[in-house]
Amino acid sequence: MPSSPITVFRGFPATAAYVWSPFVTKLEARLRFAGLAYKTDQGAPPKGPRGKIPYIALSKDGQSAPEMVSDTAMISEKLVHDGLAEDLNAKLTPVEKAQDAAIRALLEEKLYFYQTYERWEQNYYTMRDTALAALPFPVRVLVGQIGYRKVSSTLYGQGTGRLTPEEITKYKTEAWDHANALLTASSRKRGSGAPDGMFFVLGGSRPTEADTSLFGFVASGLVCDAAPETRRIIRGLPTVTDYADSIHKHYFPDYEYWDEGKETR
Repeated sequence: MPSSPITVFRGFPATAAYVWSPFVTKLEARLRFAGLAYKTDQGAPPKGPRGKIPYIALSKDGQSAPEMVSDTAMISEKLVHDGLAEDLNAKLTPVEKAQDAAIRALLEEKLYFYQTYERWEQNYYTMRDTALAALPFPVRVLVGQIGYRKVSSTLYGQGTGRLTPEEITKYKTEAWDHANALLTASSRKRGSGAPDGMFFVLGGSRPTEADTSLFGFVASGLVCDAAPETRRIIRGLPTVTDYADSIHKHYFPDYEYWDEGKETR
């Protein structure tokens, strides 16, 4: 498979560690599942083509400037279209593709907003002072207030902001329970040929697009200090942590492990 110089802009200083955005880790997992080498840089939402993190710079021979691509789903489609990565879902049946899409929707269109509420509404100062750490404090306070109002408005319009904290916790826990149920079933039938006895969310021998999203949400939930409730939920689901541990060990051995002082199994 041809390789391409790719730079991933993650919104956080470039280090060999997971960041708090589930979509950044989702993208990195997609690249690593495809065996594509890449560099990381900090970047910033205003510099991205769609005003959000993550985005990539894709350099090609004969181009004077790299192509900037945003949105994790569109980045994946771009890599497949350009022949840089294989289609992870190519061998799935129509029903399996629907299941894969449903898993991603559960995570990205529902759980994401519950966790955004936890981070920005319930743990605002921790979120602000980490996400905006590069800004001088007076500027951080101002930008944080602007960001908070924008997030609160988005959550209210989307519907999560109209729920009580107890209701959000209930639905958030249910989402993780659904993911755990799928992984528990997959772990029992581990697809033959999976590396190192790994298991993936649809039960096959190779990861699919749903695994990029699920791993991104698990890893970000475990490292984010502004989401203590999510961290407790995940740590209470051994199959979910076993799943993430195996992906970390096989695909991210160069990254810091989320449970400091503990070794992956």
